[in-house]
This record gives sequence, structure tokens and C-alpha cells, in this order.
Amino acid sequence: MSWEFFLVTLITIGVAFGGLMGTIAYLILVERRLAAFIQDRYGPNRVGWAGLLQPIADGAKFLLKEDVIPGYVNKTLYILGPSIAVFTAMAGFAIIPFGPVDQAPSWMRFVIAPDVNIGMIYIFCVGSLGVYGVILGGWASNNKYSSLGSMRASAQVVSYEIPLGMSIIGVVLMTSSLSLNDILMHQANQGVLGWNVWTQPLALLIFFVSALAETNRLPFDLSECEQELVGGFHTEYSSMKFALYFLGEYAHIITVCFLTAILFFGGWQFPLIAEADSAYLGATLVKVVVLLTKVLMIILLIMFIRWTIPRFRFDQLMNLAWLGLIPMAAMNILVVMTAKQFDWPIWTLPLGSLAIFVAAGLIGTSGKFIVSDQTVDFSESPEGYVHVHS
Repeated sequence: MSWEFFLVTLITIGVAFGGLMGTIAYLILVERRLAAFIQDRYGPNRVGWAGLLQPIADGAKFLLKEDVIPGYVNKTLYILGPSIAVFTAMAGFAIIPFGPVDQAPSWMRFVIAPDVNIGMIYIFCVGSLGVYGVILGGWASNNKYSSLGSMRASAQVVSYEIPLGMSIIGVVLMTSSLSLNDILMHQANQGVLGWNVWTQPLALLIFFVSALAETNRLPFDLSECEQELVGGFHTEYSSMKFALYFLGEYAHIITVCFLTAILFFGGWQFPLIAEADSAYLGATLVKVVVLLTKVLMIILLIMFIRWTIPRFRFDQLMNLAWLGLIPMAAMNILVVMTAKQFDWPIWTLPLGSLAIFVAAGLIGTSGKFIVSDQTVDFSESPEGYVHVHS
């Protein structure tokens, strides 16, 4: 490793880390203002002009607040929990390209770890480790609400990891690569009609819903459901350790939004403005701005969903994953594999997605699905269970 490579890597890490921290601080302000707008009330608007210094005041409050550690907790694991949550979220960001990697100047890189050919596998492996922070925090707190919250989180993450991973298999099959940059360039070279949002809309829907559950965002934030679990896994946390959990959550959300923009919306490519062969002055900067704009739009969509859709019950959460998303993801993979094997036209893929979605809707509304000699009754009992009859 040359010293130039080492120096550029350090600078890239510093810029990415500083930018990420500042972005998270002001995204929290944006979400608070958006929540106030939806609920017809004032948001934070007292600290600085229009409340723009509120994130700095919040940061100072977390730093100066008394750090309370209850005497009945396992102190080592209690401190380790939020640290793991932040570390795994930051580590996942290492392979995310935040600009045109192949067209960057020699003294600059738009990705911390370039040339990672198994990028998708890496990011799913690292992202799935984040639940350890939640489980350790809940267990080490020695509190029944925290323990229940962490158990809910583990069941939720394990369930939604499956459709999340299955949803991108179609994208990987069509690109024949696990590299995020290769997937982005595959779409950019085909123009706007080559974006995966048009060819595989069902995969996008499954990926986005599963990603919301992975990041514990409403309507899937059952691990910290205040009506039943007080604060859930972070009931016993305060000051900076409490802030670290939410730092990790927001970092995870930003990573997911980058993935959504790169996997399904063409990354930095945009018609007439930022094409694969654009070489005008400032083209590289425009591509970075295009990608960041797409990411910001997806983040705002996630915020709108949080403040408009009510929370699921836990049995509904499990039914959605195991009876809805996983079967649809499996059928979507089958359609993509068949189309690729027999060289079907690209327009057959969205038709296949539509057919699977309609079939799933008809099965869900009819309430029953017959497999061999067994009938699965989707209509819920008063307890919310799904029944299987012979």
C-alpha cells in the first residue's frame, strides 16, 4: 500500500465521517420540523435563525447531561451495546459510492473502500450485526421492558433479513455482479429506462419495506413501542449512550437510502444532466449532487411514512414478512431467472412483478390459500393468528 493511497483513504474517511455526523444532526432537525408540520404545531424554532442551531444545542445537552448507569446492570455489556450499534452502521457506509467512482480525480475517491467485488454481501453482513447492539443493550439493562424490546428486535431483524436479501437477487442476476459500482454503471449505460425501478418494481417494494423494518422505523418500530414497552431496549439509557443508539439508527437509514438510490434509481445518472458519458466542466460535481438529491428524497419519504402510518401489531409484522414478502420475493427471483435463461424481452419483468403483486393481493383479500390438502386461512382470529386446516 503506497503512502498516497493511505493518505487519500484517511482524508476520505474524515470527510465522510464529518459529513455523515453533520447530516445526521440536521436530518433530526428536519424530521422534527416535518413532524410539527404534519401535526399542525410549532417545531424547534427558538435556537438560532429558524431553529438552525437546535442540533448544536441538542449535541451540547447530550454531552453535558449526567451519565447515569443503574447499579443493577451489567456495566460492560451496557456500555458495549450502543457502541456496536454505531460501529456497524458506520462500517456499512465504507463501500457506499457517493459519487462517480470511475470518473473521480486521481486525488479524490468517492468511496472509502474501492474495488470491493462482494459489496452487497459485505453490507448485508455488517448491517445484520447491528441487532447485537440492541440485544446486548436490552439484556444488560436487567429490565423486563428492555428484554422484551430486544427480543422483538431480534425476531424482527431475523425475519426481515430474508426478504431484504432475496429482493436484490434479481438485480444481481441482471447485472452479474455484487459490486455496487457495477450495478450503478449497468443502469447508467442503459439510460433512465434501464433503472431497476422500472424493470423490477416488486423488488423495490420488498426491499424498501424490509429496509424500514431493518432500521426499526415506523410502522415497524416495535422494539421501542412506548405504549407497551415504555422505551423498549433503551429504557435504561440516558445522555450520550442514548444518543449513540439514535446516531446508529440514522446512519443505518442513510445507508439504506444510498442503497435504494443506487440499486433501483440509477445512482448519479439522470437524463440530460448526468449521463455516463457526460464530460462537461463540473460534470463530476453534478453527478454527486444528483445522487445526494435522490438520497434526500428517499429520506424525506421515510420521514413522511413515520408520521402518517400507524404502528403494526407484532403478529401483523411477522405475518407480513413470512406470508407476504418472502413468497413474493421467491416468485420474483423465479421470474427474473426464467427471463434471463430464455432471453425474454426486458418488458416481461415488470409484467411479472405486476402479476405476482396482483396474485398476492387476491390471495390476501380472499383470506384462504390451499396447498395440497391443507388450507391456510389468512383471516385473523380475535387473537390475530393465522390458521392451517387439514
